[in-house]
Amino acid sequence: MELKDTSKSNGGTRTAGMDDRIGSLFQPDTLLGEDYAANFRRKIPLEPERTLLLAVLEDGIRCFQENLFAVSGKRRGLFDEAKEWLFSDEANWFCSFVSICTLLNLEPNYIRRGLKEWEARERKVLHKKAQSGLSAEPERRLVA
Repeated sequence: MELKDTSKSNGGTRTAGMDDRIGSLFQPDTLLGEDYAANFRRKIPLEPERTLLLAVLEDGIRCFQENLFAVSGKRRGLFDEAKEWLFSDEANWFCSFVSICTLLNLEPNYIRRGLKEWEARERKVLHKKAQSGLSAEPERRLVA
C-alpha cells in the first residue's frame, strides 16, 4: 500500500509502515542481563588458560608422588610444599589448589582422598618389600 504525501512539493511516495519502522528505532531495548553478558563472552573457550591450570595441578600431584619417600634435601622440600599446597583449604589465592580445582570443575576432596589412598598403598608396598628384602622403589604413577 502506498500513500501519496501531498504536503511535499517533490511528489514522493512512502510506504504505510515507514513511521512504525522509524518509531521502533527509538523504543527502549528490552535486552535481559544474561543476553547482554552473552554478547561479551568469549567465543573461543579458555583452553590455553585451562591447560595452564591443569599443568599446575599435575605438577603439584607429580611433586607429591615422586618425592613421597624423600628423606631430606631438595626432593623433601618439593614433597613438603606439594603436600601443603594440595591439602590446604585456602581459596583466596588464584593459584591455590582449591581455586584451580574450582576453575577446572574438579572436586578437591575427591583428589585428596585419591592421593591419600595412593599414599597408603605405596607405604604398604614399601613396607612389604622392606620385610621381604626386595628393592623398596615405589611405583611412579599419577592418580587418574
